[in-house]
Formats: sequence, C-alpha cells, structure tokens
Amino acid sequence: MPVRTRVAIIGAGPAGLLLSHLLDRCGVESVVIDSRTREQIESTIRAGILEQGTVEILAETGASDRVRTVGQRHEGIQLRFAGEGHRIDFADTVGRAVWLYPQHEVLKDLIAARLAAGQYLRFATTAVRVEDATTSRPRVVAQDAEGRTVEIEADVVVGADGSRSVARAAVTGSYGGYFREYPFAWFGILCEAPPSAEELIYSNSPNGFALISRRSPKVQRMYFQCDPDTDTEAYAEDQLWEILQSRVPGTALKEGRIFQRDVLRFRSFVAHEMRRGRVVLVGDAAHTVPPTGAKGMNLAVADVAVLTEALRALLLDHDETLLDAFAETALHRIWKAQHFSWWMTSMLHLEPGASDFDRLRQIGELRSVVESRAGRTLLAEAYTGWPL
Repeated sequence: MPVRTRVAIIGAGPAGLLLSHLLDRCGVESVVIDSRTREQIESTIRAGILEQGTVEILAETGASDRVRTVGQRHEGIQLRFAGEGHRIDFADTVGRAVWLYPQHEVLKDLIAARLAAGQYLRFATTAVRVEDATTSRPRVVAQDAEGRTVEIEADVVVGADGSRSVARAAVTGSYGGYFREYPFAWFGILCEAPPSAEELIYSNSPNGFALISRRSPKVQRMYFQCDPDTDTEAYAEDQLWEILQSRVPGTALKEGRIFQRDVLRFRSFVAHEMRRGRVVLVGDAAHTVPPTGAKGMNLAVADVAVLTEALRALLLDHDETLLDAFAETALHRIWKAQHFSWWMTSMLHLEPGASDFDRLRQIGELRSVVESRAGRTLLAEAYTGWPL
C-alpha cells in the first residue's frame, strides 16, 4: 500500500531536512527519502559558509545548537591582489557576519533533530519518478535498497534532490532551464595543518585565483583555479603547495599532509519553472551557482523559508495565494545571488586567453571595491546575505 503523507520530500540534504523540520513546527507531517545512506550523507565533507540569516533559522528553530557553539563566526574576508591584502569588514559596513560551519555538520544536526522528533526518514530509497503533478495527490515512485517499489502519496511533493533532480522532470518537462558553464574549475584540497589566516583569503594573482579557507583548527580547505579537465592525481604534494603559495604572494601558507583532492566544476543554472501543480523544486534541484559567492546552501535555506509559509497556508488554511507566488518570490533572491556569484567569479578569476587590458581592468575593478566604502558595503551585504 502507498505511504500517505501531507508533504513528500525527495532529498535529505539541507533543503529537504530543514523543510521537514519547519513543517513539523507548523504541525504539518512529511516523509523524507534519499538514495544515500545516513553514513554517506553525514560523512561527505563539503564547504559551509553560512549567512547570518541561515544561522538564525537553524539556531532559533532548534534545528542546530552547534552552529553557534562549534561554528566559527567570521566578521570579514580578505581580498588579495597586486601583492596586497584588503579586508572587507562585515561588522563595520553592514553589522552582520557569516559562520564557517561545514555542510555535513549541518546535516548531522538536522538528521539528529528529525529522528528525535520521530520524523519518517527513509535512507537508501531512490526516487524513480514523480507522477500526477497537476492533481491534488501527486505521487513519488521510489525503490528501496532491496529493489522493492515504494509509493508515497502526498498533498504536495517537494524536489530537494540536488542538481540531478528526479523531481525536476515533473516540473520543467523538456524545457530545462537557463544554464552557463565557466571555462575553469577549482582544484580543492583538504590538509592536516593549522590555519594559515584568521579569515578567508580570496586571491586574484597573475597565475590565477586561490581561496584559502578553513574547516577546523587542525584541518584546512584550500582551492586554486584550474582547467575543468584536470586530473586530481596530476600533481605531487609539493607541486600543489607550490601552486597554492604562488597564488597568494605575501601570505605564508601552513603546510600539512593532503588527504583529499577534488576538482569542482563551475556551473550556473536556474530552472525555467520551480513549480508545476503540487510539485515544487527547492535548492540545487531548482538552481546552482558557482561556489565563489558561498551562496549554494544559503539559497536552499531561503527557498525553504519561503516555501514553508506557502505550504502552511495551503495545508492548514486552504489558501493557495503564497504557493502561487512562491516561484516569483524565490526567484527575486535567486537572480541576485546568481549575479553576485558571477561578479565575484569574474572579478577574481583569470579568464583563458585574457589580454593585458582584461587583466588591468580587473585590477581596476578590485580597487574600486576595496577603496570605496560603498563598494565594500555592497560586497559585504551580499556575502553575509540579504534579509530573509
């Protein structure tokens, strides 16, 4: 027999789990499924710069206590170019901050909170398709780890299942979305070392971009611009450190054993539609951004904040007004985030084939930002997050 629920959520990532948490607080039940096991979800190490609004939602709704006790509050970043560092002071310009708290830690908190609340979570259950999107009872057809068919009937189905979303096909059909692929990628490393700086460093150098980030007092995350087809085993450890150090002149990097490498491609995507009937897309299922602006998970949280109110009104008050307005409301922020992510990316990275004019114009743009309070404020406002 099909499982019956009010809201069927595909994807136990930040968007899906937070949505189930917020709906529960409204008195709306849900079922969450994910193709991965709990161990896979909690052990996949990912970046995590959280906007102030994201931290406030997680902490104030009881989704996470550790985000403030374990997460590291940062009140600025450093832009490096032309051999000099320039601090963008978030507290001074906009009175806000960001928190460094990796995504897998957020997921640990959300899973623990949902299980403690009795949430129906089905791991290792893969969504195959979504049916009857335009009816009052859309269905998710899935398959469990043993190959058995699982059907979930709901009042609303939410696709929070990432950039390879199964739910997207039920919403956009063959229309797809707006897409842009960038001609470079990030080569990322995780290493055992103390922090090289107190705050994140975004470095524009003649050799290309680098980001010096952090994970913990003993584990650091660093990236440098590379070709999208770069093999992760193409460099020896000493070569990686040499490349990274050349990209951040003036900063002495703390070196240590490199225990993880990956190449992160740069893509921007916004689905043509975020809702069809009773099927809705949130997070990476609806949009992706380059990582330069640290907007990925934060956009997912913003989607969920808007959708929660829309579903509460629909399912408890029988009012479809907010759901009808969901896509337009969410897209207002999504396109601002797309622009900010593109701006940070284009301002900091070395384009293949760039001329001397292009390079000098880029330095002029960076100077316009760091030498103007208005420029620093614009960057700080977007980086720390617009009010939800």
